[in-house]
Amino acid sequence: MAKPLMARATAVWLVDNTTLSFKQIGDFVSMHELEIQGIADGDVALGVKGFDPVANNQLDLDEIKKGEGDPLHKLKLKFNPAAVGEEKRRGPRYTPLSKRQDRPASIYWLVKFHPELSDVQISKLIGTTKPTIQAIRTRTHWNISNIQPIDPVALGLCKQSELDAAVQKAADKKVAAGDVMNDEDRRKLVSTEKSLEMDVEEKAPNPFNAEGDIPVNSPNAEVQSDEGQDYRDADSFFNLPEEGVEADNDK
Repeated sequence: MAKPLMARATAVWLVDNTTLSFKQIGDFVSMHELEIQGIADGDVALGVKGFDPVANNQLDLDEIKKGEGDPLHKLKLKFNPAAVGEEKRRGPRYTPLSKRQDRPASIYWLVKFHPELSDVQISKLIGTTKPTIQAIRTRTHWNISNIQPIDPVALGLCKQSELDAAVQKAADKKVAAGDVMNDEDRRKLVSTEKSLEMDVEEKAPNPFNAEGDIPVNSPNAEVQSDEGQDYRDADSFFNLPEEGVEADNDK
């Protein structure tokens, strides 16, 4: 369903000037009925001035009367050429001035930990330009020596859900291309929650068995043989000959 111009302000006007149900208003402005109820209670859209949809050629007065008489009636939005494409994003994501100096650090983080993301995906995530991304990829950025990688989610430049969606899209594209991924790459291509649930595969075989001993077939194990071993009692080395035996020897 098409969304009217200034939907929140239109909802404020309908709440204040009609007896339409929250469900009817919510369906008309593409908002949840609980949010419309919040507007009526004064908890949502504080300070928003109502926008008259009838005076602005978005809704007929007859539609409002039908809706007030029938709670199941759905309001019909009048066709307005000015509203066509209103929901489409135009240009790169807007980044507040206070956070623009953090974008190089976020680009560096994405390039370092998610190299599979394309320049277009990074540009959409944090609202930057391709030349800046390329300069950081090739380490030709004028301030590259002072840039430290920082998670863009921690800096508030994008949402975790948006980052996970972009990473998952890159993962699906890589799998579709037939590239074989190892465990490390697979953990980079999934969200944090999923990566923590994965079983960690040992990088090298463990030379110790469950008891902590080196197995016999291990290359580090020493092969011991019974041949040539002296099993004499150690105390025999300290037994001195008797005096009579020593005297006979002296003769």
